[in-house]
Amino acid sequence: MSYQLSAVVADVELLREQTVGLDHAVLAALRQDFALLPVTSQLVEELTGTPSDFATGEPGPQQPFGLVLSAAFTATLEGWSRLGPVAYLEAEFAGGLGRQASVVWLGGAVSFGPAYDDRLDGPRPEWPVNAALARLGVEPGRWIDLFAEVGLHLERHTEGWLAHGRRGLSADYWDELAEEWEEQSGGDQQPQRSRHVGDWGIP
Repeated sequence: MSYQLSAVVADVELLREQTVGLDHAVLAALRQDFALLPVTSQLVEELTGTPSDFATGEPGPQQPFGLVLSAAFTATLEGWSRLGPVAYLEAEFAGGLGRQASVVWLGGAVSFGPAYDDRLDGPRPEWPVNAALARLGVEPGRWIDLFAEVGLHLERHTEGWLAHGRRGLSADYWDELAEEWEEQSGGDQQPQRSRHVGDWGIP
C-alpha cells in the first residue's frame, strides 16, 4: 500500500480564519486541535494566482519537496505564521521505501527546515514530519510518535483527506465507529477501516 501527503498543518482556528472564503480550501480535523489543509493544484492557484509547479527531478536534500514552493505560496504561509506556527509537510511511501520533508514558519520567517530524509533510520523525533509537528506544539501521547499521535495516518492520499474534511470527520472517526460496531454486535464484527502506513509511526 502507498501513502502520499502534501499538506499544510497548523492550529485549526488559525487555518479556519485564514482560509475562510476560499473555494478550494478543505480543512480536515487532526487531534490536539490541529487541522490539515490538503495542498492541491487548485488551492495553490487560488492562493497565488499562478498554476502550481513541480520539481523536474526526484526530491532530495537540495530540492526537498515535489511541489515547488513559489515565492507567492511561501509569502502566503509566512503571513499566516504571524498568528502561530505553520508547517508544510510532504511524505511519500511505497513498497517499503519512502521520504519525508517539512518546513515550519513562525512570525513570518522560517523557524525550522527545510528538512528532508529518505532513509528514516535515525531517531523518530528527528524525522522531518515529527520534528515539524513538535515545533507546532503537538504533544506526545499513547501513539508511537507525533505523526500517529496527531492522526496523519488516518488517510493515505490527498483525495482521502479532502473526503475526510468534506464529511466533517473527527480524527478519531475510525475508533468511534469501531466502538459503535462493538456495542451493536457484541464485539463479533468490526467495520472495515483504512490500513496503516507500515512502520511509519503507527502501532
